[in-house]
Amino acid sequence: MITFARAATTALLACAVALPATALPAQAAAPVAHAASAPAAFRTAATTPAPALELPAPTGRFAVGSSVLHLVDRSRPDPWVPAADGRELMVTLHYPAARGAQGPPAPYVDEPVARAALAGVGVTDPAAVRAVAGMDAHSRLDVRPAPGRHPLVVLSPGFGVPRFTLTSLATELASRGYAVASVDHAYEASAIALPDGRMLGCVACTALEEGRIKGSDVTAARAADVRFLLDRLTGPHPAWAYARSIDRGRIGMAGHSIGGAAALATMLADRRVDAGVNMDGAFWDALPAGGLGGRPFLMLGTDDEMHRPGGVDRTWDATWPGLDGWKRWLTVTGADHFTFSDAPVIQAHFGLPAGPIPAGRALAVTRAYVTAFFDRQLRGIPQPLLAGPSPLNPEVHFQQP
Repeated sequence: MITFARAATTALLACAVALPATALPAQAAAPVAHAASAPAAFRTAATTPAPALELPAPTGRFAVGSSVLHLVDRSRPDPWVPAADGRELMVTLHYPAARGAQGPPAPYVDEPVARAALAGVGVTDPAAVRAVAGMDAHSRLDVRPAPGRHPLVVLSPGFGVPRFTLTSLATELASRGYAVASVDHAYEASAIALPDGRMLGCVACTALEEGRIKGSDVTAARAADVRFLLDRLTGPHPAWAYARSIDRGRIGMAGHSIGGAAALATMLADRRVDAGVNMDGAFWDALPAGGLGGRPFLMLGTDDEMHRPGGVDRTWDATWPGLDGWKRWLTVTGADHFTFSDAPVIQAHFGLPAGPIPAGRALAVTRAYVTAFFDRQLRGIPQPLLAGPSPLNPEVHFQQP
């Protein structure tokens, strides 16, 4: 039976985060909802002024460019809608922009996608939809990239969650010199807008909730998606006009929730991925005897009963010994499941339930540790931040099970 660790009705979307049934103790066989999931929790108190709805600007030395790609893999059927014309992906590429490059500002998200995402948490005011869609994405459309070859990081969002929810992390990495590909996997998000006007919903969410598929089916599909994406970005016939700016010898992947589990699955399926990050997702794939072949991996999660050592999500304890390269298990005090995305900014603005860590700190901690990880693993830059606890980040705990 599929059991659910946290109901995403407490954050950006009404879609659940699944854990393998074996990850839960017997007394937790029923779905476990995160606190404050009642509809009343979605109402912002009239006496409380809403925080500004804006993402923090990226902190690196580069301005950021962005491009959107629609990719179709017709070599395989879509696993959730076999009648579809191949497996479709929507990808946003963020990258370091050339100095002085000019272009129109990139939208944070298209209004139809924002409308669908917010409706899932009870926010239907058209002005609210426009406010989210109109947030500054801190990037310019289709401008020339900065000279040189840039390491590539693939970002995979949580189950049911669109790719725009990882924009803050994507732009931060791009400002630090990375090309970053954020992926919408077809029929795995509440809303995916395609160039021809179609809107794809989350068919896979329903299938998972009804127990017709397993989480490992999702991670396998995403691993195949990323393999196809890497072929189209680094192969002989690239889909992106600036693909030559990607350093195909330095590739990482990070994901939130089941996207983090997919990072591990992708590394098992594709040796091109050199380093991976799981942000608060249960693992669905067991490591083989050879682990990841010495490749590094970061686990970054909530500092609570879920993802501390010995926690409810037993998959972290089970996976940890098999990680045979450089590794860290970090937990963040005050974080909830959606802390590791853009959700804290949106939650704070609309009064949606969230972890007690302030939105600014949530995004800053996530960006700092994920960026440090890729700087160390893909660029060989020493990172004291990853050596142990830091007084600058008292929320972050280094676990040594």
